[in-house]
Amino acid sequence: MCGILAVLGCSDDSQAKRVRVLELSRRLKHRGPDWSGLYQHGDCFLAHQRLAIIDPASGDQPLFNEDKSIVVTVNGEIYNHEELRKRLPNHKFRTGSDCDVIAHLYEEFGENFVDMLDGMFSFVLLDTRDNSFIVARDAIGITSLYMGWSLDGSIWISSELKGLNDDCEHFESFPPGHLYSSKTGGLKRWYNPPWFTESIPSTPYDPLVLRRAFESAVIKRLMTDVPFGVLLSGGLDSSLVASITARHLAGTKAAKQWGAQLHSFCVGLEGSPDLKAGKEVADYLGTVHHEFHFTVQDGIDAIEEVIYHVETYDVTTIRASTPMFLMSRKIKSLGVKMVISGEGSDEIFGGYLYFHKAPNKEEFHRETCRKIKALHMYDCLRANKSTSAWGLEARVPFLDKEFINVAMSIDPEFKLIKKDEGRIEKWVLRKAFDDEEKPYLPKHILYRQKEQFSDGVGYSWIDGLKAHAALHVNDKMMQNAAHIFPHNTPTTKEGYYYRMIFERFFPQNSARQTVPGGPSVACSTATAIEWDAEWSKNLDPSGRAALGVHNSAYENQAAVPSGLGPEIIENVPHMKTSAQGVAIAS
Repeated sequence: MCGILAVLGCSDDSQAKRVRVLELSRRLKHRGPDWSGLYQHGDCFLAHQRLAIIDPASGDQPLFNEDKSIVVTVNGEIYNHEELRKRLPNHKFRTGSDCDVIAHLYEEFGENFVDMLDGMFSFVLLDTRDNSFIVARDAIGITSLYMGWSLDGSIWISSELKGLNDDCEHFESFPPGHLYSSKTGGLKRWYNPPWFTESIPSTPYDPLVLRRAFESAVIKRLMTDVPFGVLLSGGLDSSLVASITARHLAGTKAAKQWGAQLHSFCVGLEGSPDLKAGKEVADYLGTVHHEFHFTVQDGIDAIEEVIYHVETYDVTTIRASTPMFLMSRKIKSLGVKMVISGEGSDEIFGGYLYFHKAPNKEEFHRETCRKIKALHMYDCLRANKSTSAWGLEARVPFLDKEFINVAMSIDPEFKLIKKDEGRIEKWVLRKAFDDEEKPYLPKHILYRQKEQFSDGVGYSWIDGLKAHAALHVNDKMMQNAAHIFPHNTPTTKEGYYYRMIFERFFPQNSARQTVPGGPSVACSTATAIEWDAEWSKNLDPSGRAALGVHNSAYENQAAVPSGLGPEIIENVPHMKTSAQGVAIAS
């Protein structure tokens, strides 16, 4: 991931303004530690902090067309850039960067080229011939992007809040799948797939079609000129990503450069479910496996830094971002710059445990649509910013445009969870990769129950966070919470604790409005809470709130010892790394 910052149409084009833009751009340097670039054309500034993944030698940004009349600053990866270059035979490219096609596509097709891009991206394109510009964000919002307005009339674009929150009167999240054009002065949605209307699809389930679509999504993400690996929690989604990558790595350009043995990474508390399952899958696939252990105190010590980088006060996002943030630092220390991850599957296939209560296929499908549309505020935001905090890029094949089209066209009757027929959550995905002749995974891993990342790293992680928050937030504070935080009022001490930290870093009203709110059980939307009366009395985003479904639900757990909080505080923080396979190249 890279970091982009653009200031467009400002009233001040002085050297002092240039210095200020540079200063703000440096707030994004963690996203792109490899190189910095700044282009100024009159009252417009385009800045870039580069993480070099493709063509590290010559792909520095901003990027230009042949006569430098069109300028682009981009964060992302364009997986079909080689095919797009073939459609531009009369253009000369300055670099081998995958993002180099954007300026030329605009030159050839105007503003309507965005849907031609297959990848994850946020970009600002300036046409110096008439000083017009466009801004676009990828279909699902895998890359983060914000838009702000300053009192002097300028428009600001930044990969993160911290790039613009101090200089804009108002700012908000740039919507995924949209394009802003200065010529029209407004947003328009360029991404219009059939599922977006939430109409109920009727295509029969074909396991081989689904399998081929996902394999294709993973394979195209092996495009890299730097060392990479896979995140492997041992759950279904990350295990499938690892299995497919391991099968197809040999013979790729990446394998020739960095070796054909895949590196995998897992994080958890000592003895956690993910560590055990991740190790088993790694052994089965023959990956060079790196296991990172953290203590509850390690995580608590990192909370403030996590909230600063991830820019949210959403409880479940912070719970899951913290171990990912810690793991990303360790991964980067090994020389790895890109990882492939399993985000998005639960939204597409109804993998969260509350989907067991879906009353019918229509409600099941509409809820998956709602979940996909909200991904940019939750799991995409976590995956993007937790890794980018350390200059690491995360790629998510489940959110491939073509794969989503295939998966969301399946009649949702096939996705419904039917225990009496042996169909657990994500049955259609499991069945697609249940190959007796050439198994992708061991059966018990292929059919392992859904475990949310913040639970899978170790159940005592969430319990420890709650206990720690209770030490810092008292009952009086909770009684007055609605007066202190009238917008998205925290309903738990844990939520109040995160909110206090967030407001210190981002005190503006616009900042707090970028974070979603509302009740949730086991990561549901507010609408789905109505599916079960009992769940509505147990509002917690943890998967263990799925009473009667999760094998280790809260109803089956012993009470947390009252002395847990002080014991956590007194722990000495430690992180341990397995010594296996420190070298990246095989």
